[in-house]
Amino acid sequence: MAEKGSENMENNSADDAVPGRVEQVLCQPCSSKGKQTIADVFCSICDEFQCMDCSNIHKTYAFMKNHKLVNAKDIKEKPVSFDMKGLDQCDQHHKDLEFFCEDENQLCCSTCAIVNHRKCHSVVEIRMIAGRPESTRSQLKAKLQEIRNKAETVVKYTKSSKERLNKDVKEVTVKIRRMRDNVMKMFDDLEVSVAKDAESFKTETFDKLTKKQSDSEKHIADATKSFETIDNVHQKGTPSQQFILEQRMKNQVDELSSNVDKECQRLETVTVSFDFDKTLKLPPLPISDYVPGQLTLRFSISEDVKPIAPVDPIVKLTKITCIDLKQTGDDVMEPFYTGLDFLPDGRLITVDNKNKKCLIYNEKLERVGSFQLSYKPQSVVAVSEEEVAITSANQYKLDFLRVSKSNEITLIRTCKVNTKYESICSKDERHLVVGTNDDTRHVRIVSLSGEEKDFNINLRNKKYPIGTSACTYIRNSDKVVLTDRDEHTVYIYDIKSNTRVVVKDDRIKEPWGVAVGPLDCILVCSNKIHSIVQISQTGRVLSSYKLDMKCSYRVCVSKDKSVISVTNNVDGVRKLQLLKITL
Repeated sequence: MAEKGSENMENNSADDAVPGRVEQVLCQPCSSKGKQTIADVFCSICDEFQCMDCSNIHKTYAFMKNHKLVNAKDIKEKPVSFDMKGLDQCDQHHKDLEFFCEDENQLCCSTCAIVNHRKCHSVVEIRMIAGRPESTRSQLKAKLQEIRNKAETVVKYTKSSKERLNKDVKEVTVKIRRMRDNVMKMFDDLEVSVAKDAESFKTETFDKLTKKQSDSEKHIADATKSFETIDNVHQKGTPSQQFILEQRMKNQVDELSSNVDKECQRLETVTVSFDFDKTLKLPPLPISDYVPGQLTLRFSISEDVKPIAPVDPIVKLTKITCIDLKQTGDDVMEPFYTGLDFLPDGRLITVDNKNKKCLIYNEKLERVGSFQLSYKPQSVVAVSEEEVAITSANQYKLDFLRVSKSNEITLIRTCKVNTKYESICSKDERHLVVGTNDDTRHVRIVSLSGEEKDFNINLRNKKYPIGTSACTYIRNSDKVVLTDRDEHTVYIYDIKSNTRVVVKDDRIKEPWGVAVGPLDCILVCSNKIHSIVQISQTGRVLSSYKLDMKCSYRVCVSKDKSVISVTNNVDGVRKLQLLKITL
């Protein structure tokens, strides 16, 4: 065998290959013994090239009978042993994986095959099926490609998210700096605006004070001159002359005394102060809305002056009667009175928003008349002895109804208008003042024939949705009062000077209805604390009367200023009440 190997052996090195010579491989077992023998077969299990003599051992041992031998000539090169890094070993027994259970689609070592799969019908050696043409590899590669694509998408978006996060964090600083610039500009604008308002107020007030001073100085001069005249006649005149002078001077002195008393009653200390609001609002709101403070004009009585009569007397309210507003047989819903006013003869006219009605009550709050409307009314005002005007919550019109002495109600006419109205009150014999719904013109003037126009006052750039504001008009001083439920504020606009007073107080929470009371004081429904609040025209809160009903909503005052009526807005416990007014 050695000679055979000696005669036929060829060098296996590629460098020594000779053209036309067949490349031969040596038997590895022989080579380990120092022999050079040509290999005849290759055993993949033994992982060796063997000559025929060495390969006969496969016939000797039964466990080697299943080793697969192939002709060495068919093996161009010895398969390289690949390090599977433990993947070819059983996780449980740490043995080589040699079998595959086709029933359970599971790899097995020899122990697994005997212990766990002996009842299975198809357990085969891996080497026997490893060469089968199957699509598993292509399927695995396709799935791995899909996994890789999805993971790359995650990486892409994660990178994008990180970049966006970095950008956003930097933008925070930019926004803060921009906000700081806006705040600085806001304060600059605020300084100019407030200084302008304060200067305007000072100029107007100076003129009034100067006139008051001039009038009083003239009163001093007149009183001094009258003193001298009386003394001279008393010293030098006859009794008849003295008597005549005293009679003639009596009327002059009474008139002078009355004028001075009036001046004393209106003595006020005028101050201007600026206080910051609790909430700082920023652009892009208009400056009137976002300024972090409000110029407040205050008037107070000087402590060293005792007026002859009390200034701004406090209104006292006493309950007369009260009724519960309950659903009756012809009502489809629980009554909700959104408007009420007194007729000149003392009867109370109301509108029921939910049931679309206009109703009349007498002085005992007994219902004496009713009229069915085709729409939801919002407010009502008496415009004459037997005529009322009604606004609609969602229609552009104003209805005028006749209310007869016998409590019959009939529709007289309907005026088409360009604005939706909520509250309504009288301005003069031919005009009404209306509070608008969802319009920047918060208050408007409308004639009895439906012609509309605006007040010449600067209003805030804001719209009031239904149920968030109401207005009234003070005829003697030409002022409009507007409530702002959401901001707990009452605005008093002076039409002549185009100025306003802003009233905020702990006793004013969610103000809704508003009316003009005795001596032109302002009566406001403070819904949140269930009361009627009295405010002077200069913005001083004078008193607060706690009602025995929750959530006061609308208020009206009789024409002789002796009675008020109040209704509320609470489901299930709605009331209508009359109260007597005393000073």
